[in-house]
Amino acid sequence: MGTSVRHARVRTVGAGLAAVALAAGAVSCSSESKGEGGESPKMSPAAAVAKAAKNSDDITSLRYRMKGEVPEEGRIKAEASMSMKPELAMSMKMTALDQGADGSVEIRLVDKAMYIGGNAEMAKEMDGKSWMKFDLSALGADELGAAPGADAAEQNPATESTFLTGAEDVKEIGTEEVDGVETTRYRGTVTLDSLRDSFKKEDKETREKREKSLKQYEKMGIDEFTMDMWIDGEDHTKQFRMKGKGDDGPLDLTITFLDYNKPVTVKAPPAKDTFDLAEAMSELENS
Repeated sequence: MGTSVRHARVRTVGAGLAAVALAAGAVSCSSESKGEGGESPKMSPAAAVAKAAKNSDDITSLRYRMKGEVPEEGRIKAEASMSMKPELAMSMKMTALDQGADGSVEIRLVDKAMYIGGNAEMAKEMDGKSWMKFDLSALGADELGAAPGADAAEQNPATESTFLTGAEDVKEIGTEEVDGVETTRYRGTVTLDSLRDSFKKEDKETREKREKSLKQYEKMGIDEFTMDMWIDGEDHTKQFRMKGKGDDGPLDLTITFLDYNKPVTVKAPPAKDTFDLAEAMSELENS
């Protein structure tokens, strides 16, 4: 049935998706004291970044655009919608620009299942079915961690932008317009060690989720990266960029937020068009 080929294709997609490695939770911001005359002074770069990070707590859904380069996969571009409440759901259309006609896929996460499809070459390997399904709830802990795209189930690009709060050298670069929105750009250097130190003040659940997200960078061989963050006039992150060097190539990924807290609907593909990989693997093991 070509299972090894299908698994290799999906694993490639999952690796690209994992580059979006997203952590759960946000960092609290510190308050600024007022200056003489009762006027609030301009926030320091670190305080401005922390305030935007705090505001990510209120985000329940978002739509975003992603482009850049990730280790091993090369150049990618994608657009996605994600809902965190009441249940996690995601829809992403992604293209690996260096993989030709075989590089475009659609990924959906809904009802605790991951679907990958939209690729004509994949369909040829699945008896004409255009979607591959991973039932995440049916997999064990080890299998779940290895499933393509499974890590995205607990990832959120809005909260990943809070990683800049782990930098000790945050500075303001200047003002820039992003998608017609006036923003202030900040930059800093982030290491995995400094991020872990910043996690110590978080509660156990938040700390564990953030630690899990860092494992994606460890897998890429990245222990330090430069991060840019564009903050709009309402103290929300409009865009962020991460640049680093991995064992299998560079990371240079930019995520731009298109909107927040608007309804997101994700539907599972028709069953007749879906190849259940977990079910097929189980049948092979029992045959």
